[in-house]
This record gives sequence, structure tokens and C-alpha cells, in this order.
Amino acid sequence: MSAGAGWALGKAGEGCAVAAGAGLRGPCADCPPHAAIRIGAAMRIAAERWELEVRPERGGRITSLRLDGEELLDQGIGVDQPTANGFVEGGAFGWDEMVPNLEATDALPDHGEAWRAAWKVVRSARIELSMHCRGKLVPWDLTRALYLRHGAVMAVYTYRNTGKQPHPAYWCAHPLFRYETDMEISVDVPRPANGQSDKVFFPSGSIDRVGLRWRSGTAVAVRWDPTLTPDVAIWVCNGDLGGYRQIAVEPATAAPMLPAGKALRWWLAIEPL
Repeated sequence: MSAGAGWALGKAGEGCAVAAGAGLRGPCADCPPHAAIRIGAAMRIAAERWELEVRPERGGRITSLRLDGEELLDQGIGVDQPTANGFVEGGAFGWDEMVPNLEATDALPDHGEAWRAAWKVVRSARIELSMHCRGKLVPWDLTRALYLRHGAVMAVYTYRNTGKQPHPAYWCAHPLFRYETDMEISVDVPRPANGQSDKVFFPSGSIDRVGLRWRSGTAVAVRWDPTLTPDVAIWVCNGDLGGYRQIAVEPATAAPMLPAGKALRWWLAIEPL
């Protein structure tokens, strides 16, 4: 498996990663002039081999991620109801961000607040689509900047504690890729029987990427920095929960205690293999 380009974080407030191993800086002069296009409620960006569609009003959900024209994300079973109490009840498809929690608690809803909230687009230029969302039950603000650059999809996140007290800064990626029973997966994961699902948790900081290869031959590596997002789980659903067939690669922050007014940054990359 190719290690792909190296990515590193720069200072808070910086923007586009312009080269392998480079820090994240502002919009670069050599970025190709691909502007985000609005298609109905969705926003679309495309560059090189990638096409990506996002619905800001639907929790900032990335509804489509195509490599060389092939859809990589599960498109669900026709359920799309963001006002539902539970995440699956609301429609589990595409790619969401789980903030500020995953499991429901007495105070927080299933899979957090971000997936059902309206996100605000703050920048849509060239190969970048940046938007943010704010919590109502917990005082958080999450900005996600998406870039298509050097053949890869790069997501850069900034989480801010907008309250007056420290709180755990929790985030979990939730990209629901298409699952095929005979697909290649670079790590050992459950292979549930038809109509079942399972989830595996990896030791904190033990992996920094997962490779996925479909029957078509299309393959990607999902990568992250394990010092920033050390907790990783993989969810495999083979026809469970009403018929979903999806595999989720879920790196997460370890919910570090973040002081009031402070920010936490991290990244996630998807690269062709």
C-alpha cells in the first residue's frame, strides 16, 4: 500500500495543503480554478479524479464521493429524515461528522448534534469548500475545510470551545463507504453474515490508515495522524438495520479537555491506491 503524500498541520487559521509534507496555508496561487457549484441544495467541487457533493443544510453531509466516476459512499436505503430521534432512523448514508458525542446520553442525542444541524458555507473557491456548524447543547464550533489537491481528498478540522468552561472536545469521522463482502480491507475486521453487523475498536494510536479495495479494482487509503485522532473503530454492516451495506472507518479524538476559547485541529485524507 502506498503511503501517499504526507500532510502536516500549520498554525490555526491557515488553509490549503499545497505539497507533500507541507503545512496548511492559505489558498495557493497554483491551485486550479475549480469553483464550487451549487446543485439544488447540494454544493459540488471537482478536480482531477475526484468529485464531491455536500449538503450544508443536511448536517454538512457529504452525500457523494466519486473517484474516476465511481461512487465510494453508501447511498442508503431511501431514508432521509434529519428530524428523527436516532441517526439510523434519520437515514444512515454518506459522510457525517459526529460531534460532540457518538452514543446517546441523557443530555445528548444519538450520534451528536452536528449531523442534523444546518451548516454555514464560509468559503467555496477553487478546490476548497469550507463550512462550519455550532452546538446548541454543548458550546462548540466545528469548521471543516475540504480540499481536492494532489490527487487526494483532504479534510481539515478546527474545533473551538466557545463556552466559558473547559469541556471534552469529541469528534468522530463517519464516512459510510460501500461494503462488498469480498472487498479487500487492509486491517482485520469482522465479516458479518448477511443481515448482520459488527464493530471493532483498535488500541489507541495503533493505526494511522485503512485501505479499501472494491471488486472494480478502485482502491483508497483513509489516513489520519494518530497523535491527533488516536481512537479508531471500524463498523461493518452487511444488510442489517433495514438493509444497509456499508463500512465506516471512524478515527476520533480522544475527547481531550479543551479550555474555554481554545481550538483543536486535525486532518483526514483519502488517497487513491
